[in-house]
Amino acid sequence: MKNKKVYFSGINGIGMSGIAKILKLQGYDVSGSDLSYTNMTKSLEDIGIKVNISQVEENIKDFNPDIYVYSTAIKKNNKEYIYAINNVSDIRRRGKMLADIFNKFNCKIAVAGTHGKTTTSSMISTSLLKKDPYVVVGGIVPGINSNSRVGNSDLFIVEADESDNSFLELYPNYSVITNIESDHLEHHGNLENIKNSFIQFISQTDKKIILSSDCENIKSLDLSKYEDRIVRYSINKESDIYAKNIRVENGLTKYEVILNYKSIGEFMLKVPGLHNVSNSLAAIYIANELGVSIEDIKKSLLEFTGAKRRYQLIYDNDIKIIDDYAHHPTEINATIKAARSIEKGKIIAVFEPHRYTRTSFFMDEFAKALVEANEVILLPIYAASEENTENISSFDLKEKIKLLDNNKKVEVVLPDILIEKMCCESKKDEVYLFMGAGLISKLAYTISDKLKG
Repeated sequence: MKNKKVYFSGINGIGMSGIAKILKLQGYDVSGSDLSYTNMTKSLEDIGIKVNISQVEENIKDFNPDIYVYSTAIKKNNKEYIYAINNVSDIRRRGKMLADIFNKFNCKIAVAGTHGKTTTSSMISTSLLKKDPYVVVGGIVPGINSNSRVGNSDLFIVEADESDNSFLELYPNYSVITNIESDHLEHHGNLENIKNSFIQFISQTDKKIILSSDCENIKSLDLSKYEDRIVRYSINKESDIYAKNIRVENGLTKYEVILNYKSIGEFMLKVPGLHNVSNSLAAIYIANELGVSIEDIKKSLLEFTGAKRRYQLIYDNDIKIIDDYAHHPTEINATIKAARSIEKGKIIAVFEPHRYTRTSFFMDEFAKALVEANEVILLPIYAASEENTENISSFDLKEKIKLLDNNKKVEVVLPDILIEKMCCESKKDEVYLFMGAGLISKLAYTISDKLKG
């Protein structure tokens, strides 16, 4: 299949770009398109991939690909998609393309879950770097400064995407499930369907299934037929691998790890939060299972600074600005708790709700999570191409928060106003948590750049 021509519609996407880089570095002729020029575009161009900043028929017609790959963001009226349907014999969704590469490897690790899968797969990748693995994850891994890596081994680590059930194309040897919650209901419909998808994913794993025993929805699954393959991890109770004596000292989270009822020593993390202790346990188990020494695992985890947009400190002077991908209530709650565990200043949550349908569905849960911050700043809802059929706005979320705590300072502001406000009114030691999946990261960097002068 080498030297075949592969075209990606939506190539800037974190999943699409990772696959495109792998194929390019394996010798394929790769091209693609997206709607805007980003840092990801540059990283693709840097390795010789042509990226068209438009999506028109001529792009794909001129390239004449053997294989056409499209992301879930590509609509059926997309001009490239229409041309491909009529003229390209081999058409694959993103998840299918990834699976076709992944499933050929002899040692396959897939990390799934509603939250934490990017950080967990990044921790696993970092811990196994000496094994020279292939990697495709949904974030920029600090150890490789990319979302993908071409290795020289038969080991492949992927982040498995449950949002559209594309993870059901994967047949891993080792799978990790960090948690299961209601999300992406526009595809799944309800929580029971999500649980059934995870059960199928588990059934496709042939060696070890590493599960968090702290998640009630995972505990509710009937997994009796897979019990001989299941490994459980926890930060709350005795399990096959668990953490105890968890504390924060001098900005480091320290904890003892018990594996198979035996202490394997103290581990330390720079990334804050109990959720990251939990994520690390899956990485410790897999790295140890694949022959990495405990001391090397400890060193890798201590050096781990977090995937990009996972509690990423982007400005640190009189105030701090943290950029975080949190856009689900559980993620927001975890990020605010993590901040409280290590930060000394006032915690100000800056949140951009993502999609009208999602904001409406999680309205009460968003309010309960955000009210834990000292102050809350809400940006307008990021539409992500949705129509506002719910007839809601960020002011509705503000009212929900005020119902929980009428004394809480909650504002709804436009991005331009927030830039001016933070540049002129910020007070020493304030910690701003910029959270969301839309344009908020770009805004956080704009403000950071202005403050740097």
